[in-house]
Amino acid sequence: MASTGSASAPVKTLAAVASQAQQASLASSTPTQLHQPGPNVDHIKIDSQLLQTVPIHTVQLDALVVMKIIKHCRELAPTPVTGQLLGIDVAGVLQVTNCFPFTVVSPGDDGGDAYGGSANEPDDAKYQLSMLRCLRQLNYDVQMVGWYKSADLGSFWSQSFIDTQFQYQRDFAQSVVIVYDTARSSQGNLSLKALRLSNTFMELYRHRRFTMESLINNKLTPSSVIEYLPVKIHNSHLLTALLYQLEESAAYPSSVSTSLSLPTSSFETRIPTAQGPFTPNFDNLDLGSESYLEKHLEYLGETVEDHGQEQWRWQGWSRNFAKEQSKVTQNVARKRAENATRIAGGQAPVHTEEEILAAQIPLQKIAANEPSRLETLVLTNQIDTYTQQLSQNGAASLSKMFLVKALR
Repeated sequence: MASTGSASAPVKTLAAVASQAQQASLASSTPTQLHQPGPNVDHIKIDSQLLQTVPIHTVQLDALVVMKIIKHCRELAPTPVTGQLLGIDVAGVLQVTNCFPFTVVSPGDDGGDAYGGSANEPDDAKYQLSMLRCLRQLNYDVQMVGWYKSADLGSFWSQSFIDTQFQYQRDFAQSVVIVYDTARSSQGNLSLKALRLSNTFMELYRHRRFTMESLINNKLTPSSVIEYLPVKIHNSHLLTALLYQLEESAAYPSSVSTSLSLPTSSFETRIPTAQGPFTPNFDNLDLGSESYLEKHLEYLGETVEDHGQEQWRWQGWSRNFAKEQSKVTQNVARKRAENATRIAGGQAPVHTEEEILAAQIPLQKIAANEPSRLETLVLTNQIDTYTQQLSQNGAASLSKMFLVKALR
């Protein structure tokens, strides 16, 4: 299915490549670089809680990281793209301070690299190793803390997406994945999600055993597969000053803005203008969201159809298992009854215990071939993502339609 399968198909080996790149980067460092004497630090005065590794509860993105992710994803939209996140975790807050995109080589190109692509395989660790070396020379953070990817209308759920994040969390315990939705962001709302696989799901995924029994025993539901973390955008003081300056220039005409910037300005209060921040924005009343909702419904219908096929496949196995279990139960009961009758008559039993247990072997083979419920978990979460987005956007669209109807 295009809506769930293509969004993460090229990133199966990203975590392995990233791990190899970081190990190679550390191995390539000279002893002088690794063991340079640092400044004297009084460890007694340092808060011990800051030095402990605690579970991540917040993801803090630098504004530069957000702009890099948006630029990379928009330049190649609607092609899915991926990239590396760099930073550090401090007292449960994952601080993402830098990032860079993954490159792939297009099959038809003459060795030229392109940023991210769904039909190509990611390059080897050489590119990432060179990037980490350059960033280290510039004193940037080079600790890998996860990866980011683009999505279209929330279509990021797939088994390859799960496998990539599992590899990241296995190699870097505090890793997260940032999902940027280009389609939703184009509607005026920045769509950034930070996700992690839950500890229960990580334990089950290590054994690759997603049977109905294992899901029940571990109390794993579709809603407990991942953990959503709150995202905070951090601005430096210089950037904050720039934003205030841009807000002032947007709030006033150029003549007023110029006069306000002069040292001899005598203005003490804000001047109301037609371009002020409290001026109503009639773009919010735009009713052109039909195509957006139609695409959502199209993706939702395809996902529901795939989910139905998975359910039909598992129900077929369940009926076959129940039929074989009934046969085995009757066969075992018949043999034990015959043995009990012969023992009551003073005769030796006709069926040995090994023969009775051997009758259950076909049932055990069928039980071992139970279809994995992983794909069902993935599709259920994708359906939940679509329905939540439809509920949010549908409510706003219906409100606008009723408002227009009342005005006519």
